[in-house]
Amino acid sequence: MNPNPKKNPYVAIACGGTGGHLFPGLAVAEQLKRHGCDVALLISSKEVDQQGVKSAAGLEIFTLPAVGLQNRNYFSFAGSFVKSLFAARRVFCQRKPSAVLAMGGFTSAPPIFVAKELGVKTFLHESNTIPGKANRYLARFVDEAFVGFPEAAARLNARKVTPTGTPVRPQFQVRDPAECRVALGLDADRPTIFVVGGSQGASGLNTMVLSALPLLAKKNWQWLHLTGANDFEKVKSAYAAAGIKAVVKPFFAEMDLALGAATAAVSRAGASSLAEMAAMRLPSLLVPLPTAADNHQFFNARIYALSGAARLLEQKDSTPEKIAAILVELVEDDSVRAKMHAALELWHAPKSAEQIAANILRLSFKSIDLPATEEDTTVLTRGQAGPSAAGTGPKKFSAA
Repeated sequence: MNPNPKKNPYVAIACGGTGGHLFPGLAVAEQLKRHGCDVALLISSKEVDQQGVKSAAGLEIFTLPAVGLQNRNYFSFAGSFVKSLFAARRVFCQRKPSAVLAMGGFTSAPPIFVAKELGVKTFLHESNTIPGKANRYLARFVDEAFVGFPEAAARLNARKVTPTGTPVRPQFQVRDPAECRVALGLDADRPTIFVVGGSQGASGLNTMVLSALPLLAKKNWQWLHLTGANDFEKVKSAYAAAGIKAVVKPFFAEMDLALGAATAAVSRAGASSLAEMAAMRLPSLLVPLPTAADNHQFFNARIYALSGAARLLEQKDSTPEKIAAILVELVEDDSVRAKMHAALELWHAPKSAEQIAANILRLSFKSIDLPATEEDTTVLTRGQAGPSAAGTGPKKFSAA
């Protein structure tokens, strides 16, 4: 152990694997820093993690050698899991944290198991309506679980479950579209469609959007399209051939700027993306990733669609005509846009990161004096039935 431990409270956050795990973890880390904590992030070696933490000032960053379980890679998964256990133990022996928060995914389990060995308080956050395998397994071991959708509570066998919403970083707030567009090299006054498939689901979405371009070429619209690595040249050429103004990029880090520029979005339905669009009141056409584990993106999108906060179109049901019709509605029908803005406001959880940080600190650091919170969220203890995953409306999160 470190013979000269620092006096500040120390919290570790395991948040690697995808942007949907990383960015909510960063949001909580910022709140913990505001309360005077030292924070360590435990991430994976994936490019999305390594790029995403470059702007994370004042945080300790540790890379775990974990890999996800996919394509029956049982041996590599098991080997990396054991290596990650030892790596997490080395990190925590250098400086023992008083709390560990897991954000889901394949980097979550080793830090939680090591924390339990050391008698450290443990927590997890589940963003999706259908919890991932890691969080379903870990829920029984943690002191408190936080959920982005109340519908997820019944699927976690945790002693305490608190609906908080999904944390978003503070820069995700309604912005001046004209300023954002100019910063991106777009015309300030033209309606702008933002297309983003996320780190895992760009290719199918790219094909869908390109199929609808001939039906939309005469619109006075412009496009911002994040293609992923493989389709960049194909997509860029398609816009040029159609004579449509577009800024096409394989990746783009400043998602708040991209969302701020948009009139409407075409997007996958990861929970973190939905939370960011709710924060910025952006109408969207949601196309769930068909290969997402347990089809969780479909259930995320369905809840938003049923509440009026978005439109849902499954990839298998898409046609150029359907895509074009929905986008025209999202851009040009003022009544539809007004209803979506109102529904998105209800899904926005502006105090989510603050509430998670405060709950962690209260349970882990008894001596810290924190202001009282006003909560209208529901705390579910083990044995209570949570809401059904077929819920039909948004829940207003407003914990102070």
